[in-house]
Amino acid sequence: MRKKELYQKTIAYFQQAMPMPETELHYETPFQLLVAVILSAQCTDKRINTVTPALFQDYPTAEVMAEATPETIFEYIRSVSYPNNKAKHLVAMAKMLQEKFGGEVPSTGEQLEQLPGVGRKTANVIQAVIFQKARMAVDTHVFRVSHRIGLVSDKCTTPLSVEKELVKHIPENLIPMAHHWLILHGRYVCLARRPKCEECGLLHFCPKNGVKLLS
Repeated sequence: MRKKELYQKTIAYFQQAMPMPETELHYETPFQLLVAVILSAQCTDKRINTVTPALFQDYPTAEVMAEATPETIFEYIRSVSYPNNKAKHLVAMAKMLQEKFGGEVPSTGEQLEQLPGVGRKTANVIQAVIFQKARMAVDTHVFRVSHRIGLVSDKCTTPLSVEKELVKHIPENLIPMAHHWLILHGRYVCLARRPKCEECGLLHFCPKNGVKLLS
């Protein structure tokens, strides 16, 4: 099977199985999603969704959070990974949003990556989810699944190289959805240690099932 056909079959499967994929992080505004995504680094969405309701109730906007201290924010997020650093990042991020962007979440990667706690992956999530831009955020699920099902080669050893390869082969209008497809597939089916191959709709053309890929 050639890579072009693999992409076509994979996309067709996901379009049928997950026609309207969405982030599992709970939010109501772009600012809240930005906060949630920063918190989600090396942590599960499920955990983040348990701490953000109280945080968003008391600090719903950048204007309000900019007046907080990291020590105060820490008390809301102490159960997530790296709470000290994330508390500092959130307060600093909110202050920069207020001072530089009028309290509004910017729409470009260059602007987003100026914010404390925001790297390329987080910037891509915000651009894809909020602004529906053709950006592919590569987390551990996307990295693992895209390799395992043959969408990228073993030569793609970094998140950036995986991102470039996926964007090269996925139609631009589907890239925001493809990000969720791969994350959700990795989260619930193509697990890291014990993939549920018997439940996978991609199994009959998956390289792990013996399918040979051609360039």
